[in-house]
Amino acid sequence: MLVTGATGRVGGQVLAALSDTGAAVRAFARDPRGLPGGVAGDLSHPDTLVPALAGVDRVFLVWPGIPVEPRVVELIAEHARQVVYLSADVPDLADGEPPSSFHQEIERQLRGTGLDWTFLRAIDFAANTLAWAPQIRRGVVELPYGQASRSLLHERDIAEVAAHVLTTTGHHGGKYVLTGPESVPQAELVRTIGEVVGREVRWRELAPEIALERFTEIWGDRAFAEARLAAWRSFVEIPERVTGTVARLLGKPARTFRTWATEHAAAFR
Repeated sequence: MLVTGATGRVGGQVLAALSDTGAAVRAFARDPRGLPGGVAGDLSHPDTLVPALAGVDRVFLVWPGIPVEPRVVELIAEHARQVVYLSADVPDLADGEPPSSFHQEIERQLRGTGLDWTFLRAIDFAANTLAWAPQIRRGVVELPYGQASRSLLHERDIAEVAAHVLTTTGHHGGKYVLTGPESVPQAELVRTIGEVVGREVRWRELAPEIALERFTEIWGDRAFAEARLAAWRSFVEIPERVTGTVARLLGKPARTFRTWATEHAAAFR
């Protein structure tokens, strides 16, 4: 089995979960030193995948947000029989509908191959709250939409689902929407982090128009910033959805945000 993005937050966990099963695993990363069967490469240079794919029949694919290279999918289809793709909570494309995100484009390409494919459509990761760490240390997190309820997902749950799909049958064509076990307001997420690190942390509501300018500067993409803020605004009225997919596939509930925060408390101190 080949794990791409093997040094990332999710890929590294997939590598560990598969290794625990005793499966023969190969790691693909820019710097794979110390990883099992490590092969150096970069998906922005598809030909670096060729040696990594030798003898491989199953692939865990993470796309790092770089421009889509169709040759990557072509090479995987030439060598492997199964691919599990870490996607996002995106809708299916209608026939002839153009993709509006790189996740939809890669899903479209994978569906056009003869591969046994499964899409893990993950809700936002709990790990994204690590961006709040500097504000957590100051005791105040200033962001918009504190009452937006999120169902953030522990990266280990994603990894365990990926390992399960790669090592069991019956998942071809699966489009699994993965979420945390509950939808929690962002202000409560902040309070939870404060509790596990042992200090009071408050939420201060930030005007959305100010947040838009700040996020545009940070992310370098105004349209993306607008989309994120629009999603948060929508979660004030309708909480981000919760699915039971993790529990159904693994036979145990998804990990809570408090569990994730406790495990990562040192990053906020």
